[in-house]
Amino acid sequence: MEMIRCGWCEKDDLYRTYHDEEWGKPVYDDEAFFEFLVLESFQAGLSWYTVLKKRENFAEAFDNFNYKKIASYSEVKIEELLNDVGIVRNKLKILATINNAQKFQEVQKEFGSFSTYIWNFVDGKPMVNNPTTLNDVPAITEISDALSKDLKKRGFKFLGSTVIYAFMQATGMVNDHIEDCSFK
Repeated sequence: MEMIRCGWCEKDDLYRTYHDEEWGKPVYDDEAFFEFLVLESFQAGLSWYTVLKKRENFAEAFDNFNYKKIASYSEVKIEELLNDVGIVRNKLKILATINNAQKFQEVQKEFGSFSTYIWNFVDGKPMVNNPTTLNDVPAITEISDALSKDLKKRGFKFLGSTVIYAFMQATGMVNDHIEDCSFK
């Protein structure tokens, strides 16, 4: 039987593996949520493919996305990151990642976990949209607008509605696999 995939992932094996094994699958682990917050915030203004290709480099540069360590990065570490050719070297995004690690921990303290906080926006279960074509997949929704607004109110940075909708797709809060995709 031929496997049918969403059209966006046919570029190469990296995209296909990400699509088949991660995209649209629900995440409940705070560490995984933070990793996707970092990756999606660096993706802002770039292609997801660019960030996905550098994912291992990001993991190495950012202490395997350990938000507790990242929250206390020094100026020396910031300079090290700015000189790391393996990642996207954007000072504002690096500073936002440090800030977001701090805010992430504040959300954990308030809600018990980031997972509890974030899943509240979709009533605790994935939204399954069943789009017929890629053209039916939105870039933003009322929920991504509300989540982005709430994150901004809490002090998070580089997490606008488009980035947040992509984050919701990546973490399975939203399942936007097209109707005939074998992986939905």
